[in-house]
Amino acid sequence: MTLYVDSAERSVVEPLLATGLFAGVTTNPALLARAGLTQADLPAVFAWATAAGARHVFMQTLGTTAGEILAAGRWIRDLGPEAIVKIPATREGLAAARVLAEEDVPVLVTAVHHATQALLADAAGARFIAPYVGRMTDQGRDGVAETIQMHRILSGSATRVPSGPGSREVSVPGARLLPGEGTRVLAASLRSREDVAALAAAGVPDFALSAPLCEALLADEPTIAAADQFEAIAARQN
Repeated sequence: MTLYVDSAERSVVEPLLATGLFAGVTTNPALLARAGLTQADLPAVFAWATAAGARHVFMQTLGTTAGEILAAGRWIRDLGPEAIVKIPATREGLAAARVLAEEDVPVLVTAVHHATQALLADAAGARFIAPYVGRMTDQGRDGVAETIQMHRILSGSATRVPSGPGSREVSVPGARLLPGEGTRVLAASLRSREDVAALAAAGVPDFALSAPLCEALLADEPTIAAADQFEAIAARQN
């Protein structure tokens, strides 16, 4: 499983990358704006993130037509081999994603809100899809369940095949449901450690976590209290 810091704020991202626990950074236009940045600042974000140890930097395209999205995706990819192109799961975005995938450009299909969009990401040849777990829940859907269903669709954890003429179907664990290999679920818009744990337990492989949520994972209060107790006992013995 792989963890990413979902932020464009250098002052909070670099210390998290320094732990060695996070594989890279995920950004989008909203996160750039929150950090006081614009799309023009992506080369600088890419430079400091990779210098800080990011193995992947996810950056989102802008544009309303497939041509505009393609041009933006190629520009992002040219920043370096660690660059991953994020494209919203619109009609135009998916069409552009398909072309970029055929050019061996790694693509993440983002802003995913329904399990059936996993089929479209797979058809486009995307490396990743990013379901918005919290936002799906805000809209009345079960974001965790929807994301687990996406993972099952893409991983083909079980399929049903005939065991012979006129016989019943049987479940085959581990068989693939879909032919497209390599599309991974990168869960985003996560609100709690409990949602992260539930998705990880279901096999979801990748997570984009806000900086506060990253810090929450690193600072479990009972663990800190236990460690402090051990230190206090050791100090009294010296």
